[in-house]
Amino acid sequence: MPNLNISPPVADVVTYQHKIHNHIRIDPYYWLNQRDNPEVLDYLDRENDYYQKMTAHTQSLQKELYKEMRSRIKENDSSVPYFFNGYWYITRYEQGKDYPIYIRKKGKLTSNEEVLFDCNEMAQSFDYFRLVGISVSPDNTKVAFGVDTVSRRQYTIKIKDLKSGKLLETKIENTTGSSVWAADNATLFYNKKDNQTLRSEAVYKHHIGTPKQVDQLVYEEVDDTYSVYVSASKSREFIFISSHSTTSSEHRFIRSNHPEADFKVIQARVSGLEYDVAHFGNHFYLHTNFNGATNFQIMRTSIDQTKSEFWEPLLPHRKDVLIEEIELFNEYWVVNERENGLSRLRIVRWDNTEDYYLPIEEETYTIQISLNAELESTQLQYVFNSLTTPSSVIQFDMPSQQKTILKTQEVLGDEFDSCHYRSQRLWANARDGSKIPISIVHHKNTQLTKSTPILQYAYGSYGHIIDPSFSSNRLSLLNRGFAFAIAHIRGGEYMGRHWYEEGKLLNKKNTFYDFIDCSKFLIEQEYTSPEHLYANGGSAGGLLMGGIINMAPELFNGIIADVPFVDVITTMLDDTIPLTTSEYDEWGNPNKKEYYDYMLSYSPYDQVKKQDYPHLLVTSGLHDSQVQYFEPTKWVARLRALKTDQNLLFLDTNMKAGHSGASGRFDSLKELAKKFAFIIDLEEK
Repeated sequence: MPNLNISPPVADVVTYQHKIHNHIRIDPYYWLNQRDNPEVLDYLDRENDYYQKMTAHTQSLQKELYKEMRSRIKENDSSVPYFFNGYWYITRYEQGKDYPIYIRKKGKLTSNEEVLFDCNEMAQSFDYFRLVGISVSPDNTKVAFGVDTVSRRQYTIKIKDLKSGKLLETKIENTTGSSVWAADNATLFYNKKDNQTLRSEAVYKHHIGTPKQVDQLVYEEVDDTYSVYVSASKSREFIFISSHSTTSSEHRFIRSNHPEADFKVIQARVSGLEYDVAHFGNHFYLHTNFNGATNFQIMRTSIDQTKSEFWEPLLPHRKDVLIEEIELFNEYWVVNERENGLSRLRIVRWDNTEDYYLPIEEETYTIQISLNAELESTQLQYVFNSLTTPSSVIQFDMPSQQKTILKTQEVLGDEFDSCHYRSQRLWANARDGSKIPISIVHHKNTQLTKSTPILQYAYGSYGHIIDPSFSSNRLSLLNRGFAFAIAHIRGGEYMGRHWYEEGKLLNKKNTFYDFIDCSKFLIEQEYTSPEHLYANGGSAGGLLMGGIINMAPELFNGIIADVPFVDVITTMLDDTIPLTTSEYDEWGNPNKKEYYDYMLSYSPYDQVKKQDYPHLLVTSGLHDSQVQYFEPTKWVARLRALKTDQNLLFLDTNMKAGHSGASGRFDSLKELAKKFAFIIDLEEK
């Protein structure tokens, strides 16, 4: 039991007035926005100290959970090799080491390995380390990569000479970490970020052997609601510059063997028009919502005539089927579709002599196209798993329709057997008559009754889909009698594009209502009860957690809110904060009164009131670039001041990390053990 004689920290009240639309919004904790203020850092330290002291009695449980989760991991492990431009590429982990080792083998898998990067050695002097954007030159002699050692997603691009093994003098700071080589093996295109907002705002061109000061600006995205990225086609014949807002896109291209050419626009941006581009043969292939295709369609156009007036349908729009992505091969094209919430892979030969779906047998599952780097291949690689089935990478021979399992996730130890777990899909009634799917899993010996503890999870924003996938870590809950449920609420695209549209902007409250109605369904069906129902969500899912406990706190015993986006209006009115301007199409622009009023009506920080709240664990990262640390910090301070209960309220801030928490694979397990211990401890009281 926690020591209830320990007093929680109390944040100073310094009244600040936000004024807009003839409305004054009082913010008593606005001073906590000052990251470098010693008093702010002291307050965060005091919150951490309070959390650690109050959970000291769970230390043995945390260690037990950590040991369990780590023991299931095959520490000596490697990825399925993939072939690209003459080399096999593999990522491997070694016993006791936190970080990956990237290697390649020339021509054959039996060839000697060449270590590209050993991230364990590279990370030794840093509290946080992440390497991204590995980009090998076409002649295989150089590799560009991005490194972040702060956890703010501001990557420094470096280049390694693969002949000598030494780094070049190139050091390009404040990028996304991604880069693309031109065919000349000397020109590198990369994305540059704004120093303050961290928006990817420009594409530059770097020539090997020249100082970065003379890098050429290729394209600058002046519309601050858009971000810009550079990529290469699978064919390696084209380089694309892609500008994206939440609801619109625009792409430019050059041939990779003409890096000095001017980029040409495929189709100029039109509000509401989204399209992605792939190349094969003499055509660009477009995954697009053009001409009212709400659930998207596949179209194609000649490379010489790219404007939308020349686009012709390859796979037309269907009202009940969401088209998610297309993968191109020399002989086939493959589409990932979703109908009634479930994904499927459709395979079509270019000459239309074959057109079929991969057979799937489970009721609720996840299937997605994996890495398929070569156009010439007739082998489709995809990943399959479910709530009860560990992930498998499967190779499917498209001509013979034969499957080969290349790798199945190993769950070590004697305790796991997939037949010991049960999963199903339930349907809850939303208050407006919609049917909300719920994927749920539990141990076969766990009966779903009023006394069953359930951890209910959701995200519900940006159209992001939370598929029912396997987690070996989750077994630590399931084996203790918990059930785990995913609420496929609106704001995601699980049921199609309309599912997203009905959970954004002025429909955002549907996201909260759906989660609450799923919770009520689980309680009414006596799968659990408010004394045993827990909820978890992170980032925009943390916004969800903040909303539901203001609207229906009586439904939950405990809540875990990870890096929660809870001070919606303050953030969305500050265009100097990362992500703000690019997200007006998701949340609305509160500079417009209609959106201001609506956002104010659900913003968790603004809607905290004098009432009882569930037990609450809130996590944060001091260097978070996605949700600034001060949002959860202010929210906890306000909850402390206004809540009328004696329930637990903790703020756990990682002072050395950002949005995604710890960078090492084992340190991240320690963070998860804290969260599991929090709800297990509540359940045992």
